[in-house]
Amino acid sequence: MARAHGSALKTVEAVWRMESARIVGALARYTRDFPLAEDVAQEALAEALVSWERDGEPADPVGWLLSTARRRAIDAFRRRSALDQRYQEIAINAEMSVETPWDPDRIDDDILALIFIACHPVLAAEARVALTLRTVGGLSSEEIARAFLVPIPTIQARITRAKKTIAAAKVPFELPPAEERRQRLGGVLSVLYVIFTGGSQLQKPELAYESIRLARMLAALLPDEPEAHSLVALFELTAARFPARTGPDGEPILLADQDRRRWDFSAIRRGLAALGHAAAKGRGLGPYGLQAAIAACHASAASVDKTDWDRIVLLYEALGRVAPSPVVELNRAVAVAMATGPAEALAIVDKLDIPGSHLVPTVRGELLSRLGRNDEARAELEIAARLCPNVRERSVLLGKARRLG
Repeated sequence: MARAHGSALKTVEAVWRMESARIVGALARYTRDFPLAEDVAQEALAEALVSWERDGEPADPVGWLLSTARRRAIDAFRRRSALDQRYQEIAINAEMSVETPWDPDRIDDDILALIFIACHPVLAAEARVALTLRTVGGLSSEEIARAFLVPIPTIQARITRAKKTIAAAKVPFELPPAEERRQRLGGVLSVLYVIFTGGSQLQKPELAYESIRLARMLAALLPDEPEAHSLVALFELTAARFPARTGPDGEPILLADQDRRRWDFSAIRRGLAALGHAAAKGRGLGPYGLQAAIAACHASAASVDKTDWDRIVLLYEALGRVAPSPVVELNRAVAVAMATGPAEALAIVDKLDIPGSHLVPTVRGELLSRLGRNDEARAELEIAARLCPNVRERSVLLGKARRLG
């Protein structure tokens, strides 16, 4: 039974957000052509906006979209068959079948295959992010552009190029073999990590929460992969602090000054449970697992003073061995400062250089301030402020520099 008119747009948006991965995945398996599947899905959405507003929303919105997209795919096959003999058989078989592409026994495989295609190594990093959010996450080009503060045409161009690249590379719509899947899982996880950190750094919580949803989906599809659970844990434990990290005017609040009563303790419980799942696999913690364990130390502490900083130092040392980077070493220095004092930490920071970043002078300024070297601290904080891309953070840094005299 159709529902009342006037809510078609909201229904289309809601159905697409929740079911886009299943819809595109089923269509890609049906058509054996990922770019075509994404195109006909978008055409079905456009048709739904008109049809559902005019005739009322169908009792089975997903089935309606799949059937409509299937007809569009058959039309495309007919057009292609005139140019390419290979499509004639596909077009004939598609016309003879009356079933929709939806196969309940293949849904999980379809979604997993879709994720691996959207994150395929033939694509540039920014294209993987845009395509994943579009096809797996169900976000519109406008939403993606708004989240990453780039023009809409830029996102649209990235998605178009990505689909053309996949088509040109003849990437098949299928699950990679188990060994290749394990090799490529890191690339998939890194895409979700980029989406989450982008949402966190840009203070776009809706983007971060979307990456959490996708990470949960991936962990459910790959229950034996500890790093998939570790990524969920890291996201949940980090996002738990979101409600307390900004003041009423949007100014950033550092961890030491946050009201921990405002943390999301449900997210903390979910994060700790996911970390437990990862640890239970008995294969040791990888880079995301170690970061999640560090986040768990913070989430479990009643205050900064009661945080197990010695354990955090050890975890950063382990992380530095499996995923070395200047940022990891900088964070280790911060932990060392809390565990044993600023002098030892400053010796670590003085060896670091992250060109163009405000992070090193920010930490160096804080450590120099704690050591009473105020003139040097002020100069470092002023350098950090000049390099900082965030207006509110820049204001905080300048305020600290002024208070040093």
